[in-house]
Amino acid sequence: MESHWNPATSTVGFSLLPSELIEYIILNLALPDIVRLKFANRFVASIIRDQSFVRKYNLNSSSTTCLFIYKKRWHRDSMLHGFTDRSDRWFEIPIVKLLNPIVPPGEDLYFLTASGNYFLFALNTSQEIISVNPLAKTVKKIPPSPLGPRGTSSWRRSSMKLLTGPPGSSHFRFLFAEFHENHPVLFEYDSEKNTWRFIEARENIGNLSRINERGSDFTFLSVLNGRSGSILIGLGSRTDDPVIVRPRFDGGGEEQRLAVGFSWGNVIDRLHVYGDGNMMVLRSDGIDDVNKRGRILKSVELWGLSSNGMSWELTSVVPRGLIEKVTKPYGVIMGCLKEREGIIMVVLVSNFEGKWDIIWLCYDVMREQWNWVPLPDCKMKGLNMAGITISSGLTLS
Repeated sequence: MESHWNPATSTVGFSLLPSELIEYIILNLALPDIVRLKFANRFVASIIRDQSFVRKYNLNSSSTTCLFIYKKRWHRDSMLHGFTDRSDRWFEIPIVKLLNPIVPPGEDLYFLTASGNYFLFALNTSQEIISVNPLAKTVKKIPPSPLGPRGTSSWRRSSMKLLTGPPGSSHFRFLFAEFHENHPVLFEYDSEKNTWRFIEARENIGNLSRINERGSDFTFLSVLNGRSGSILIGLGSRTDDPVIVRPRFDGGGEEQRLAVGFSWGNVIDRLHVYGDGNMMVLRSDGIDDVNKRGRILKSVELWGLSSNGMSWELTSVVPRGLIEKVTKPYGVIMGCLKEREGIIMVVLVSNFEGKWDIIWLCYDVMREQWNWVPLPDCKMKGLNMAGITISSGLTLS
């Protein structure tokens, strides 16, 4: 049986190790384990509180990517789990006790997005949004947007972005794009002011070639995605001048049945997933078993914006050998797509006959190379998936 030693629960003799070795071990722990360790040993706690250690940890965390999933049984037993690209096990983020005082019994909660130490959830019955900072142990209700209360089905992952400040910052901005009065509009919530504002995006007039430069400060939010193209809102580091980007898509192929973001059933043979100015196209076939209804992936394509933002261009195709290595039959599948520091991350979550499967792939733009991040079992049996996102690492303050 495989086992993992965790100093957060195995403190006997731990403080007898050289302080340099202790610091190295702690730097490679998930933050929830570090927080628990602070209360287990005074000597170790003094290392964790030292500002030099805090700076080192936050520097490491700034280049760490986390996958967060929120899973639950119906109206009870909810859990938020995380996995980093530098780890070999899932860690749990304790939020249930924080949510209990503010979330009414029986409320249907859905995980929207995360950034830094902040997590946003949507409440389906009351149609509210709450922000949670599990490290600071704070929960806050966000006032309704100018569009009014919104149920969980109104939120689309590719249309949202949560922006947080540097480590230790207690403020964030939440952006989402939507059609309002037949025009693409950017909505922005500022936690410091506790207010919303909305800005009507302008048409893309002239040459905006720099929007597709790697490392540029442009952010893209999806407004509408269809078979022949998309409507996005592009914005720079300042959100005062959002522009409309309308890339065409000419790579549809022969498939007739298309889904966007989420695919269910045995007849959808093409799924599009969007995020950060990229598009993932999943093509599938029915499984060769007359006794089972499901599909299996035959290809995964990655598309990006052209230099002027006017069309989608093929970036890369996941190698066939890698597809065969990681794919399994599915009845339901959904995806998550994020680009960070020149790495495009693809996460696919599927279910087949009650069994969940998660695939994490990364594409290095500069090296033009695909990698697979193996994930251990996340213990999803009997649970429902209630939200998934890719985010930066958690930080100490």
